[in-house]
Amino acid sequence: MTSPLPTSAPPLPEGRWNARLWGTLLVLCAAMFLDALDVSMVGVALPSIGSDLGLSTSTLQWIVSGYILGYGGLLLLGGRTADLLGRRQVFLVALGVFALASLLGGLVDSGPLLIASRFIKGLSAAFTAPAGLSIITTTFPEGPLRNRALSIYTTCAATGFSMGLVLSGLLTEASWRLTMLLPAPIALIALAAGLRLLPRSEREKDHDGYDIPGAVLGTASMLLLVYTVVQAPQSGWTSARTLLSFLAVAVLLTVFVSVERRSAGPLIRLAVLRSGSQVRAQLGAMAFFGSYVGFQFLATLYMQTLLGWSALHTALAFLPAGALVAVSSTKVGSIVDRFGTPRLIAAGFAFMVAGYALFLRVDLDPVYASVILPSMLLIGAACALVFPSLNIQATNGVANHEQGMVSGLLNTSVQVGGAIFLAVVTAVVTAGAPADPTPQAVLDSYRPGLTVVTVIAAAGLLITLPGLRSRRAPGSVVVARSTAPRTRTVARTDPRTDIEAAAGTVTTETGIETETVGARE
Repeated sequence: MTSPLPTSAPPLPEGRWNARLWGTLLVLCAAMFLDALDVSMVGVALPSIGSDLGLSTSTLQWIVSGYILGYGGLLLLGGRTADLLGRRQVFLVALGVFALASLLGGLVDSGPLLIASRFIKGLSAAFTAPAGLSIITTTFPEGPLRNRALSIYTTCAATGFSMGLVLSGLLTEASWRLTMLLPAPIALIALAAGLRLLPRSEREKDHDGYDIPGAVLGTASMLLLVYTVVQAPQSGWTSARTLLSFLAVAVLLTVFVSVERRSAGPLIRLAVLRSGSQVRAQLGAMAFFGSYVGFQFLATLYMQTLLGWSALHTALAFLPAGALVAVSSTKVGSIVDRFGTPRLIAAGFAFMVAGYALFLRVDLDPVYASVILPSMLLIGAACALVFPSLNIQATNGVANHEQGMVSGLLNTSVQVGGAIFLAVVTAVVTAGAPADPTPQAVLDSYRPGLTVVTVIAAAGLLITLPGLRSRRAPGSVVVARSTAPRTRTVARTDPRTDIEAAAGTVTTETGIETETVGARE
């Protein structure tokens, strides 16, 4: 178990963190910031990379897809590894690998080596992301402190993504290699700070063995799923290759579920998914990120291809959304405390649907302030509300020893949702590509894709609505507190239930049992 502070340290008053807690959070935020920064920076640099290294368009695609493949394919394994081998150890080793891969990517002169470095970076992010999130959820107690920490943490992702767009436009003017090298020194600084600040965590000693078959099957199925979705637009969605790949994914997932049901120490405890709030969080994450990635893809094409804007101009057009998220970071936690995650997620998806729908008004001569800016502000407000709330809802009420597992599952939902829905949007646009590619005809071919993006966000809203039915849906556990010194409560895990200790008892280290007195989402 991770122990954030010495066991003799008194609990901190709500809203007050000491320097060590701030340092811990900043290190974890730096890693999340780098993940988002790296994803957004590479897109703008692709034309320069292709020209310098002589790469074809299909090869360039794998500079992006290689990262997605490593990241999305190994998240389940990364999350469970953090639980079993120690969150601090896994996080620091993976962060070091990320720094080395960044250095390699900026120095290579070969397309295959660059793609390999991107895959390694994605692989390392698949371990830092769930490990970092689970360190937060086991360091900060459930409630206002954790909500505040998660709102700041998830804001760093949006800030990194927005800054990456701007920085890539600036750095690519000098050299595309700078976009690859920039994450390396930041990662090394975070690594040095993490060695001093991150709470020590021991390997889980009471687990029921390592689920090797589940790890192999889970990783293989996710890798194949992401690979199939990424390749489907090129191979054809109805081609034999694509259909056989999807069939193989279905078979692997079926066997994986069967293995997990029988495993004493499963990679994913399937009972967690019997919780309605957990399922809504996972599906909501897919719809949230999938719709946004599809929107950004089409909006970027529209601005650069049809309006003739530069990469930097396009990045600045997206900046208000990221700025709104950054400004609101310290407020979201208190809003969650007051209104609960279901209401905020529903409100955020409503903003997102409105923002996408308004963007359908764009033409070949838009007035930014009245046509594009309102959409960006609504989407920024949506991101500020939805992303932190999804993280809070997914991790609330989960025992410490399973935080890495749930964190990996949530990040997998985000990445797989992004890959699947981007591929769907791309297919819709490609199917409507005009024979005579006049600017107006091309814009008209984008509108069905924007409509699909809006429908995906609307589906996310519908998924969230059942969570509004009751104010006290299962999600976070409220237990009677002991006033005895140096007493820690440990939730008993019953594999037959979907929420840890949602109905039952908790046991203190002194052996005293207290009843669970309530639960809230």
